Amino acid sequence: MSTPVFARSTPSAGGDANGSTGGIGRVARIAVQSAAIAALWSAADFTVRRLHLPVPGGVVGLVVLLALLFCGGIAPRWVKAGADWLLSDMLLFFIPAAVAAVQYGGLFRADGWRLALVVIAGTLMVMVAVAFAVDQAARVERRLALHRARVARDTRGHSRECR
Repeated sequence: MSTPVFARSTPSAGGDANGSTGGIGRVARIAVQSAAIAALWSAADFTVRRLHLPVPGGVVGLVVLLALLFCGGIAPRWVKAGADWLLSDMLLFFIPAAVAAVQYGGLFRADGWRLALVVIAGTLMVMVAVAFAVDQAARVERRLALHRARVARDTRGHSRECR
């Protein structure tokens, strides 16, 4: 299990890669970025409920955030610290579900094998979907990097010809 962001040692006096010089600035940045992600989720959830869409608000919010990141509407550094913190402490978000499961012991004794089968199948589906999405994102990222390299090379070659 990873160490929570708040318990990690603070960066040296020189600051971290983002220019932060201390723990309070880092905590504030994480809080603001996490709040921005939560606000995006709330807006997407409100929209889904208002339009009666058959898709969870979190999925719509994720698609909107991904679109904003890809089109340049949001720079990745604007949400990275908050997203890293949320992902590193994600296990904490499942504790209420585990506590609720304890209250339904009879259900687990009667239909436990079915529930286990659904959990295993659902987990495998999520893992396959995430692997596919990561593979596709990596391909897009490689294409963009190759395109940038070609444009940079062509720009340098053109500027040399003009001299």
